[in-house]
Amino acid sequence: MEILSKIYGAILYFFTGALFKIPLGNDSTLDISLMILLLVPAGIYFMIRTRFVPVRMFPEMLRISVEKNDKGHGGAISGVQALIVSTATRVGMGNLVGVVAAVSMGGAGAVFWMWVMAIIGSSMAFVEATLAQIHKERDPLYGGYRGGPAYYMHKRFAGGKKKSIMAILFALSGLICWCAISQVSSNSVTTMFESAFSFEIPRVATVSVLVIIAAFIVLRKNTTVKVLDVMVPVMAVAYFALTIFVMIKNAGVLPSVFKRVFEEAFGIRQIAGGGIGAVIMCGVQRGLFSNEAGSGSAPCAAAAADVSHPAKAGLFQTLGVLIDTLVICTCTAMLLLTVPENISAGLEGMGLLNVAMEYHFGKVGVVFIALVLLLFSFSTFLGILFYARPNVAYVFGDTWTSQTVYKVIALAMFFVGGIMDPNFVWDFADIGIGLMTVFNIVAIIVMAKEALNALDDYTVLVKQRKKQE
Repeated sequence: MEILSKIYGAILYFFTGALFKIPLGNDSTLDISLMILLLVPAGIYFMIRTRFVPVRMFPEMLRISVEKNDKGHGGAISGVQALIVSTATRVGMGNLVGVVAAVSMGGAGAVFWMWVMAIIGSSMAFVEATLAQIHKERDPLYGGYRGGPAYYMHKRFAGGKKKSIMAILFALSGLICWCAISQVSSNSVTTMFESAFSFEIPRVATVSVLVIIAAFIVLRKNTTVKVLDVMVPVMAVAYFALTIFVMIKNAGVLPSVFKRVFEEAFGIRQIAGGGIGAVIMCGVQRGLFSNEAGSGSAPCAAAAADVSHPAKAGLFQTLGVLIDTLVICTCTAMLLLTVPENISAGLEGMGLLNVAMEYHFGKVGVVFIALVLLLFSFSTFLGILFYARPNVAYVFGDTWTSQTVYKVIALAMFFVGGIMDPNFVWDFADIGIGLMTVFNIVAIIVMAKEALNALDDYTVLVKQRKKQE
């Protein structure tokens, strides 16, 4: 067991630890991890290559999100439904648990670096989603379409062989990662429910009920998207309204909150204490977990969309990243940071969120956020099982047996995660998403030209439409 523990620690350090350090003075260093080394340069590269698509095409993103042309036919899902599925995993976990973790470990400054990762990552989201749409294929099991990084890697790297080693490694990494995220989801719910009510709810009771409900949904053929179609918009709007109320109520302290975010982000307080590197690292790592850009998760939903042009799928996912972090993540951060520091000092994780909600709304706030977290975490679990479909099929073939076995394993991990140590669960998720990101970044850099050509073609169509209008 000791040897396995050392191997696990070495793998975790490779993805999240410091490959090298940049001295910042006063014993402070900027620890450059593999994730930062991959995602930041790649994000800047794609921002330039797409000519700042998140800014330039933002009005078009809003337009296609409300148009009525792309409905999805023959079992396929629409572009908006693909956005909803990917939003289920982003808003479901990243925006609540991810932000709480970032603020707990990195302070207010970590929020700024989550914003930075969203802006940098949004162009990567466009490229990977567009590639997934270009290389999608018919789904013989569920109907409609399927695809994602494993499928566009296959087209580029298989070399005429039946399977691509790189694609298999990505798919297996994704399946491992999504099992870990399912553990994070259930762990967050059970931890919150333990303290949210006046009477103690055993973890095993909470997670047992969730597993039964989840099994009823995911073990049926096409129920997942239907459930998310209803659940995600309702919970996102309700949560957004809640946080807007908090910000209006605390409008007087918002300037000082934003001042604190920027001060801590650039280390005015942290450099003196030698912690600026930790602030940046927490923001970047949790930012990746939140918006998923570059990791290859969201393209699995983008490929399933029935849209009139591949670039539309890319624009939907770009919009999803911006909504995820710049809007919803900011709302969560405001819930936490508008609490006076003398009340929240020393708290972390779900304990910090509980105190914040009790400060804003009293005991009913703790109960309410527990229920919100339940919905968010549940939608995340449903979303990642949708992601898993094409990857299970790529590795194990088009059989209902392999699809069902993975779902049962994920349900088991969902149950186990509800009673495990949360630190281990987070570490396991970081390793999985790290592996996915390595394979996916290599692929989208090599294949970027296809997505950029699609963007150029779509840009011409947009100009033509505007002339006709």
